[in-house]
Parts: sequence; structure tokens; C-alpha cells
Amino acid sequence: MMSFHDWLLLASVCALGAMTPGISLAVITRHTLHGGHKAGALAGITHAIGIGLWAAATVTGLAVLFHRYPIMEQVLSLGGAAFLIWMAWKSWQAGRQPLVPATPDASFNVLHSAARDGFMVAFLNPKVALFFLALFSQFLDAGMGQAARIQMVLTSILIDGGWYVLVAVMLGRSRFLPWLRAHHHWVERGTAVLLLVIACSVALQSLFSTPADFALTLG
Repeated sequence: MMSFHDWLLLASVCALGAMTPGISLAVITRHTLHGGHKAGALAGITHAIGIGLWAAATVTGLAVLFHRYPIMEQVLSLGGAAFLIWMAWKSWQAGRQPLVPATPDASFNVLHSAARDGFMVAFLNPKVALFFLALFSQFLDAGMGQAARIQMVLTSILIDGGWYVLVAVMLGRSRFLPWLRAHHHWVERGTAVLLLVIACSVALQSLFSTPADFALTLG
């Protein structure tokens, strides 16, 4: 197992990474707006699963492939950019329609969309692998036991999932949510613009950065 000092340092960096505002927070907020705290929390849980897959890949050495074969990261990044553009289009379209509370028949679709988007936003972001590669390299060594490696992965999953579930529950039960729903068209359009800007940034970086520079960028 990791020493308490090392674990606390690892947990602190993971928490800072999760709490940094970005596309993940926008996705969690959007699904909380549409489906309440349950949909937002589900998106947060599946987001943590996606994060956990990258963390597990890192501790098993798979993330090193991104350094040896940068084209793999470029292909995955372009796929992620395409998914973000699709989400931006869906969000913009939703902003043009009135916000209708989910009916029992539609609740499954709402939760399914939340679970899908939460997972895909994390899974289609290869920068997560490079983040963990930079972070975990400070703790990994050839003699580290399997229990310590599992502890690192579980720490990243629980902190990421715990943070976004907390955000969804607090937002879903706050007095601020009715105001957001009343102005949902602006929230949807703002989210769409944010998604599109990030997608274009990722795509341009993938296409015009040199493989070496791209592989070393943690952005």
C-alpha cells in the first residue's frame, strides 16, 4: 500500500484536477438541468468510470504507447472532437425548444444519455492518460505492489466521481436550478459554444501540432 503522505499528495492532485472547471462540469450541469440530480449524478459516476479506465491503463503501462505512437492519441483526439461537435449541435437544438420535464416514459432515455455523455467525455480524452502518466510517474516504481496500484486507480475514481456527484446533488437540490431551467436556452447555447470551441481547439491541435509536441502536451 502507499504511505499516507504519498496517498494524500496523490488525492490532492486528483481533487484539483477534478475541480478545475471545464467540459466535464458543463456536461454534468447540462444533464442536471434536464434530468435533475439523478441524471447529473449518473453522468458523474460514468465519467469517473472513464477516468478509472485511463488510470488503470496508466498503471499497467499502456499509456506509454501514446509516447511511442503519437498517432494513436491524434486519432482518439479527433474522435473526441467529433463527439463534442455532435454534443454541441444537440445542445444548440435543445436551446431552441422549451424545456419539458421528463415523463416516466422518457426517464430511461434521459438517464441513458447522461450515462453515455459522462463516460464518453472522459473516455475520448487521451489527455487524461497523459495527465495520469505525469502524475503517477511520481509514485510508480518497478517494485510497487499490485495493492498500491489498485489504490491509485480507486483514488482517482472515487475522487472524480465523488466530486461530480456532489456537484449534481447540490445543484439539483438548490434554489438556483429553477432559475437555470427558466433560462435554459441560454445555458444550452452557452454549453454548445463551449463544446464547439473546445472541439475545434482539440482538432486543430491534433492536425497541426507535430507528433512530438502533441504527445507532450497535457492541456
